Amino acid sequence: MICADAVAFAEALPPAGGLIGLDLGTKTIGVAVSDGLRRVASPLKTLKRVKFTADAAAVLALIEERGLAGIVLGLPLNMDGSEGPRAQSTRAFARNLERLTALPIAFWDERLSTVAAERAMLEADLSRARRAVAIDAVAAGYILQGMLDRLGNLR
Repeated sequence: MICADAVAFAEALPPAGGLIGLDLGTKTIGVAVSDGLRRVASPLKTLKRVKFTADAAAVLALIEERGLAGIVLGLPLNMDGSEGPRAQSTRAFARNLERLTALPIAFWDERLSTVAAERAMLEADLSRARRAVAIDAVAAGYILQGMLDRLGNLR
């Protein structure tokens, strides 16, 4: 079920259980997960994109393996808040994923998440090569943490 906003997402979620956050790129998918109390997001891994069927299978396998309760997709809005082709692609991914799982799916505005992730890794003095490997997962962590903070404010 695709939820219209964070309030609808919160209502669709069970009382406890971790969430998965995804940063959908054209070549990779950054993945982050939360703890069961939905307080902290942690970058997990970066998946190489193949095609929707394989991508969805990899995401659903992670969800099953970790017993997660919901999905948060980063929505790449333009700086003026409008939706471009990448946002439409993300919404299409969500519609297709909705056919494969009963878990609630929500979107989180991902504007500047990659910039924030890059800045954090620079401050941590990570090498350029290490940043390149981890950037998508760290960006997914920022996306997921944004939703976790919003859900925490709804309580």
